[in-house]
Amino acid sequence: MADRRILRGFTLIELLVVIAIIAVLISLLLPAVQSAREAARRIQCVNNLKQLGLAAHNYISTNGALPAGSLWPCSAVDNLPSPPSQGACWGWGVGPLVQVYNYMEQGVLYNAYNAALGVWGSYPPDTSGPTLWWGNTTVYDTQVASYLCPSDSRLVSPSSQMTMVNYGGNFGGPFQLGGYSGTIIPMTNPGWDFSDPLVQTAKTVTIADITDGTSNTSLWSEQLTPFVTTPTAGSGKNAENRGFFPTPGAILTKTQAGAQQFLAACKSVATGTQASGSNMGYQWWCTFPDYVNNNYNHFGTPNSRQCQNSALNSWGLDIYGTASPNSLHPGGVNMCFADGSVRFIKDTVNLQTWWALGTRAGGEVVSADAY
Repeated sequence: MADRRILRGFTLIELLVVIAIIAVLISLLLPAVQSAREAARRIQCVNNLKQLGLAAHNYISTNGALPAGSLWPCSAVDNLPSPPSQGACWGWGVGPLVQVYNYMEQGVLYNAYNAALGVWGSYPPDTSGPTLWWGNTTVYDTQVASYLCPSDSRLVSPSSQMTMVNYGGNFGGPFQLGGYSGTIIPMTNPGWDFSDPLVQTAKTVTIADITDGTSNTSLWSEQLTPFVTTPTAGSGKNAENRGFFPTPGAILTKTQAGAQQFLAACKSVATGTQASGSNMGYQWWCTFPDYVNNNYNHFGTPNSRQCQNSALNSWGLDIYGTASPNSLHPGGVNMCFADGSVRFIKDTVNLQTWWALGTRAGGEVVSADAY
């Protein structure tokens, strides 16, 4: 008898329809998965900032003041035939993240740190500059997980002799409107590069100095790490926000109109302009009073372009430039306030509100719904 069984299977059209349906479902689910992952990364970043806020308050309990944006001068013994003010560190000093190390559950590394050995110089094996600091490289070469935001891809060269950081202290609002008006500021400034008396506003900051209120004054915020290649203006947030750009002819005056003129010049930097360099997000242990390494300022709003004031200094991004906090979180940055709370500040925050959040004693009235 003939076999009457019917062989069943998918036709090519049916198979293509199923594949198309699966592709549509994946396309619908992928954004949700990515959003969930970013939410988890952002939560971790918020927790890191809360740890920094708590560490700062524990530091206050022990030392009576906030950690300094730069402990200048370097405490190391002078081992070079250079001016005594430079010491063994090319003039650089200890940054705030070293000072709170002991309060970030890093007691072992904190005990291994020797303040007498300095913070910077020639990288091994180069011996043309200060080398005393090599005695601290065990500490400095340690990448601290709590100093990194998982949202940052950290596009740096694997051969780089730098340990990264995604958080910095608040230097204050536009410098020429009030000097070091923030909370994590240098204890002193040598004024090597500038004759401006505003550099003398460097000081030790206590809680009592924050007369605007600790809930209205920023303490720490985010920053992206340097890029493996030099970014260009208009290349996108992930690349462009890792560098700073020159603003030839833009002279910052000591008025709000002058500060806004500078921001306009920064915003209008031509697409394709190559960045001058990157100062933020590397060497978490090392700072200099005039520059914004491992610090930021409340000049340009979050995630806006960073620019040096080329008319005043052509070397790097310093206190006269705009060193905005930045991140890869959609729409803004996380910020730890002086009361230890962490809030999300939108890129679209009003400029005057942004400046007010950066000053510890500006007398501004800021409501929570303003940001």
